[in-house]
Amino acid sequence: MASRKEVADLAGVSEATVSRVLNGVGPIKEETRRKVIEASEQLGYVPSALARSFARSKSGNLGVVLPYVPKAHLFSAYFFSEMLSGIGSKARDSGMDLLVMFRTPGEVMNYTDLFRRQKVDACIILGARDDHGELKALQQLQQEGHPFCIMNQHYAGESFMEVDADHVEGSRLAIRHLTDQGYRNIAFLNGPDSYSNSQERLQGVQFGLKEAEMNVDSSLLLEGNYSRRSGVEAAATIAARLNEIDAVFAANDRMAIGVMHGLRERGIKVQDFPAFVGYDDSDAAEMAVPPLSSVRVPFFEMGELAASKLIHESLRATASTASSGVTSDTARQLLPTELIIRASSIRNS
Repeated sequence: MASRKEVADLAGVSEATVSRVLNGVGPIKEETRRKVIEASEQLGYVPSALARSFARSKSGNLGVVLPYVPKAHLFSAYFFSEMLSGIGSKARDSGMDLLVMFRTPGEVMNYTDLFRRQKVDACIILGARDDHGELKALQQLQQEGHPFCIMNQHYAGESFMEVDADHVEGSRLAIRHLTDQGYRNIAFLNGPDSYSNSQERLQGVQFGLKEAEMNVDSSLLLEGNYSRRSGVEAAATIAARLNEIDAVFAANDRMAIGVMHGLRERGIKVQDFPAFVGYDDSDAAEMAVPPLSSVRVPFFEMGELAASKLIHESLRATASTASSGVTSDTARQLLPTELIIRASSIRNS
């Protein structure tokens, strides 16, 4: 198949001119246009549908908005690195570039400005919270018909394109695994309530306990911020009640491992640990001591799916000026989770 460079060489023009002619962008002399068309027909060159779509006054960038977390190395975190890898893989296959942006601390992200300034053609949003300012910004994006996808956050009553994992079922599986082995006093270390996936994990815990005909003990519901440090801090509460707490379920592996470290710092031996189940099934889970049981979340596949849905949405929006931003893809899609059982949660006979 001929390349754009070959067309440019045959027509005696630059590759940029070939792109402008074939995509109908900007003023072009008739003679130049004729040369490019003749050369492309002679060589059988046909630009891809994606290239044609994104050449029409677009940037060719897929934006990814990340939260600002002080003193945190986001790109080394399993959650973000896996999702970004999935997004990048699909963007690369589609000929797009990634533009990674961080939120400004304490400010609502001006998403629409990214599109108005043609910095991005579509946007994936990570770390969104359930607050009024964020919701208004997202509603404005949708009203203006800009393609965007929210990952790992749900806004009830909205028709935003969302990609997430089934956290209710994942947490239910974790609690069911613990109660099936006879554990009864299960501490749950969750993340902030402003994240919908924290609320969904709590729902899963409640369902799991109900299945085991157990009640929720509010004194065993602890809150961290998904950091390892918050797990270390929660270890103080767990250590003080170690005579009654026989299992700990943490809403991510970083907090679970933080609790383990905190217990060790207090001189508690591994054989005296309560049972542990984490969440995410990060690389660190298998290397923990003891190896950490964890709910596996398909972050890479979530990233691929979000990017794929957005690219298709962008193509439709380009092809139809009547697009309202609400399409058949504008819906929430959940990927399944899976419990991976390791030594940390297996009751010794």
